[in-house]
Amino acid sequence: MDPDMPPIPQSPALDEAAADDGAPAATAQSAELGANPDGQRCGLIAIVGRPNVGKSTLMNALVGQKISITSKKAQTTRHRITGVRTVDEAQFVFVDTPGFQMQHANALNRTLNRTVQSTLGDVDLVLFLVEAGRFGMADAKVLALVPEGKPTVLIANKLDAVQRRNDMLPWLKSMQDRHAFAEFVPMSAQKQSDVDRLFAILKPYLPEQGWFYDEDALTDRSEKFLASEIIREKLFRLTGDELPYTSTVVIDQWKEEGNLRRIAATIVVERDAHKGMIIGEGGERLKRIGSEARQELERLMEAKVFLELFVKVRSGWAATEEHLRSYGYE
Repeated sequence: MDPDMPPIPQSPALDEAAADDGAPAATAQSAELGANPDGQRCGLIAIVGRPNVGKSTLMNALVGQKISITSKKAQTTRHRITGVRTVDEAQFVFVDTPGFQMQHANALNRTLNRTVQSTLGDVDLVLFLVEAGRFGMADAKVLALVPEGKPTVLIANKLDAVQRRNDMLPWLKSMQDRHAFAEFVPMSAQKQSDVDRLFAILKPYLPEQGWFYDEDALTDRSEKFLASEIIREKLFRLTGDELPYTSTVVIDQWKEEGNLRRIAATIVVERDAHKGMIIGEGGERLKRIGSEARQELERLMEAKVFLELFVKVRSGWAATEEHLRSYGYE
């Protein structure tokens, strides 16, 4: 913990965990696997919180590489994205979820909200992410989704933005009153020391069982999926608030030729006006989106990338679940 941070009050759930030496009960899955001679631990950990609270930034920091896109635009993450980090004998399988949507009651948001709810039912541990010192209605609605009895860690993110650390004590007490959190972890996802400390805190909550992935695995998502996400990130970053959130990216062509990736992708929007925003005057904005996406893909894949981008209008693509499934939303 930060040396300037005042002591953190602990919840009754944390006191009970200490009485049991901090070891969670074995899951049914670990019991079926039987003895674990290598002392391995492995478990699923959901990262949840309101839109734009920093879930993807935390995921990338925990994995040690960018696998989940970020932008200031809410609803950047739309899929359940798995990130993997193996530290000594423990394998942490993190699941980054979309921020739970309270506005725009269309098929897209209903699909995203189902993803959040189904993820929470599958995992061994939940990381509930909030901005340090803040808790609003949007945070409360996400917290209400956490199943009763599911071990949950409160991550008070962006601690570096808090000017007076002593002001955190009343806030932490109010959070303890809201939910029986197993742990309170004030941190900044930008500080490696805070990330390392979080691994040590989470490790005892992982079931004692064999790893799900190879030791060097980082994600279960394909390069093709990551390419579509990075293009979408650049799209949101370079259009700002001009472009509505109902835009997506489809990979039309993917060819691997040695150390070269040939990629053709289509940016799908709902209106002709949106198409003009993306293309920009003389096509300059679309060129910049493609250039920045290509450069990041080359760094990520350690390969040369030839990227072609197109923009198409598909009115109402986010309005029906049939259309959503055709664009890869479950």
